[in-house]
Amino acid sequence: MADRKFTLTNRTGRWFIIAGALMLLVFFVTIVIPTLIDLWQTPLGPGLGFETTPSPQAPALSVVQLTPESSTQTPEQEPINLPAATEDLSPTLTPVPMPTYTPHAYCGDTPSMLILAIGIDYRKGTYTYGLADVIRLVKVDFITPRVSVLSIPRDLWVEVPEISDHYGITHAKLNQSYFYGTPAMGYYDGPGGGAGLLARTLELNFGVQPEHYGVVNMKILIEMIDAIGGVDIYLPWQIDARESPESEEKWKIYEAGWNHLNGSRAVYYARIRKLDSVFGRMDRQTEILCAVKNKLLSPSTLMGIPDMIAVFSDNVLTDLSPAQLSQLACLAPQLSPENIVFARLPEDELKGTSIYNPQMKINDFIWDVDNAKIRQYIADFLAGTWPPPPIEGETADTHDGETQQLCPVYPSR
Repeated sequence: MADRKFTLTNRTGRWFIIAGALMLLVFFVTIVIPTLIDLWQTPLGPGLGFETTPSPQAPALSVVQLTPESSTQTPEQEPINLPAATEDLSPTLTPVPMPTYTPHAYCGDTPSMLILAIGIDYRKGTYTYGLADVIRLVKVDFITPRVSVLSIPRDLWVEVPEISDHYGITHAKLNQSYFYGTPAMGYYDGPGGGAGLLARTLELNFGVQPEHYGVVNMKILIEMIDAIGGVDIYLPWQIDARESPESEEKWKIYEAGWNHLNGSRAVYYARIRKLDSVFGRMDRQTEILCAVKNKLLSPSTLMGIPDMIAVFSDNVLTDLSPAQLSQLACLAPQLSPENIVFARLPEDELKGTSIYNPQMKINDFIWDVDNAKIRQYIADFLAGTWPPPPIEGETADTHDGETQQLCPVYPSR
């Protein structure tokens, strides 16, 4: 009797274990896994709020349906006398559209992505305020694969939407539109904060709608470069970026030849203003971006990209989801050097002048441009028709009157 009781207890215990395991499995399948998937696909910040334009659909295929002859007897009808045929009445074939080949996208189903990349000058590690020091449109092509980056001058004088009820602000420099959109200013109530207002300003003036954005402040950028072990650049001559020759800030001297830069020196190099011109400054920014790209794609760093994204995603403002960040990380090793292209607007389209800024109560330096021309350049950039592809063997940064920036080719060590 005792043995039977023990057996029943044993069976009951096993059933409890099985039932508990099943309940745990159901919990994971119905609650935990969907939650994780939802988090994986949830943007890390508020979106830009643009209405998405549906992608064009492929034409529907024509279907020819064949039906067997009816076996049902039909009533006899009186014959109809037709005139003799004077032309060939042989049956003709109706062409049926064939399915079109859809190119395969790397790293998922997304064919392309347009990201507004912004670097702000706020140095406290937060995003309370800040001017947009760097403004770039990044077009990511997951099919080719290819990444094209266009510099947008920060000193363009533009119309700023949606904030005229605050001190009558209707126009400003492009980099100031980000500042007016920051939450601390309280001028802009739309989605996306500073990035959102900057995106809407770009749309209003130049007809471009970024799909996503990423904002990094100076402190975090320094930390990100330090996290990959610094970057290397090669200079054909020495650059002394000190305010005066008597300055003790020797770290602002960049020697001819190879220079290994930590985060602080790399960011300072990219921000040097008084050395030459704003175009030289843009080129130095691109040079540092290329150096970061070279370091990220090196075998010693490549495998750590997903971990870096996880560490810094909380310190960068973006509406990209973890899934989309993973797609970008996945694409990085697929990119060949010739498919990473940097471009900037032709210098002869930008005429420096000044304008009185009633908000700042100063005469602001601005670029006097033909907005219609800039709009066309941006449209051609997005279409992939500008800048023109480099000519084989060409080493200059310009050809056919068009300006483009390419990553510098350094000599071997």
